[in-house]
Amino acid sequence: MAGNTFGTSLAVTTFGESHGPAIGCIIAGCPPGIPLAEGDFDADLQRRATGRTRHTSQRHEEDRVEILSGVFEGLTTGTPISLLIRNTDARSKDYTKIAQCFRPGHADFTYWRKYGIRDPRGGGRSSARETTVRVAAGVIAKRFLQRQFGTVVRACLRQVGPIRAQLTDWQAVESTPLFWPEPETQAQLESYLDGLRKAGDSIGALVEVEASPVPVGLGEPVYGKLDSELAAALMSINAVKAVEIGDGMAVVEQRGSEHRDEIGTQGFSSNHSGGVLGGISSGQPVVARMALKPTSSILVPGNTLNVAGEAVEVVTKGRHDPCVGIRAIPIAEAMMALVLADQVLRHRAQNADVADPGPKLSGEAQLRAPSVD
Repeated sequence: MAGNTFGTSLAVTTFGESHGPAIGCIIAGCPPGIPLAEGDFDADLQRRATGRTRHTSQRHEEDRVEILSGVFEGLTTGTPISLLIRNTDARSKDYTKIAQCFRPGHADFTYWRKYGIRDPRGGGRSSARETTVRVAAGVIAKRFLQRQFGTVVRACLRQVGPIRAQLTDWQAVESTPLFWPEPETQAQLESYLDGLRKAGDSIGALVEVEASPVPVGLGEPVYGKLDSELAAALMSINAVKAVEIGDGMAVVEQRGSEHRDEIGTQGFSSNHSGGVLGGISSGQPVVARMALKPTSSILVPGNTLNVAGEAVEVVTKGRHDPCVGIRAIPIAEAMMALVLADQVLRHRAQNADVADPGPKLSGEAQLRAPSVD
């Protein structure tokens, strides 16, 4: 199977299946001298973890990272970093009755037709379980960006079904396992999710992710544009069906006089572009949103075919999320961080000796050589 590696200067290759013995990744190109220990992964992996709330899957994985290589005496060495996470709570028997069926809305049918064989246990390689190691790799990318530029990458739910958050309180986001940015409407959201769970159904979600500060200059036109690589990275997350950068689809109704981000002595007057101009970071916050479909693993019966081509009815029992967007928050952060870190290293490889002609804007992060503790 091809397509298991993303990134250029910072390349991440993932492996493993939902119900296999373990999942993991190899990170090549990570700069040396970054402090790293196994416990550093715990916080973000717990943010992604199942079973934190009644509104997510009740699968309980320990998600403990084992560092197999690339770290010596608490510092990255510049050699490939190998991370391993063992699966400890897989229940393959939950899929016995549907192993011969193609679950509608899942990758079962396409995997079967492409490879002629598939792992039906939790979706195998197509399972969102794989994103656990993306989050682990993202921890390293976040640390690199924070040390270089003070960059913070953060995400939240913006909409679940018909319920939309109008305000963003970032402190509220991390105070609840729902990552909801509007405390006034959280009770309404929880009631709505309770109703879905009781009905055995699911719903889609909108997730917003931003990084700030981000230095000017990241991105490689024409085919390595920062926004195009962000879109590809976010679209690679399970269940994501659409990605917006900046104002996204809303630009259809905007005039040029409204959309353009005018520049003054204190910086930009707006950020409709989402921090990217011509495929290159502008120094503003990089902002993206992604829409996740409702999971198709539900208790509501649906029509499908089995491997013999016979019409059958399928019900997906087991432990599933009524809204996968809840656990997508740290995954979105990880993918944005990995893209930005990769672009930093690519910029440094070609343009480290370029004299910045300015002008420099207020509060702008500066590209500079890495520091080693």
